[in-house]
Amino acid sequence: MLITKPEEIIKIASNAKNVAIVGISKNTERASYKIAEQIRDKYNLFLVNPKYAGEKILNKNVYSSLKEIKEKIDIVDVFRNPEYVEPIIKDAIEIKAKVIWFQPGSENLDIIEKYKDKIDIIFNSCLGVVSNMIT
Repeated sequence: MLITKPEEIIKIASNAKNVAIVGISKNTERASYKIAEQIRDKYNLFLVNPKYAGEKILNKNVYSSLKEIKEKIDIVDVFRNPEYVEPIIKDAIEIKAKVIWFQPGSENLDIIEKYKDKIDIIFNSCLGVVSNMIT
C-alpha cells in the first residue's frame, strides 16, 4: 500500500526501531551518509552496501544485502539509482520489512506500482526530515 498522508508517515517513523539504509556511502557528502549520521541516535541502524560489506561506517557493520540482517526491519530506507531498486524491494518483501521508504531521487514509479500491494511504500518524503519532527 502507498503511504502518502503526512500523519501516517510520521507515525511509521515514530514507531520504528530498526532501520536499514540501503546504498550507504562512505562519502560524508552523500545524502545516505548524512541521513544515517543524523538518525543514528533515533534508530537501531543497519547499513547495506555490497561495495563496503564487512567494513564499518559510522561505527556500524556494513552488510552486503538485507537478507544478511538477523533483526526484524521496520523501515528499509533506499538511497539507490531508481534503475536498481527492484531487487531491493524484492528483498524487503522477503525479509518481511514493514515499510520500504524511497528517498527522493530513488523512486521508480513502475516498480512502486508493481509492488504496492505486497509491501507498504513511502516515497516523496525524506526520513531525515520526518525524523526531525519526532520528539
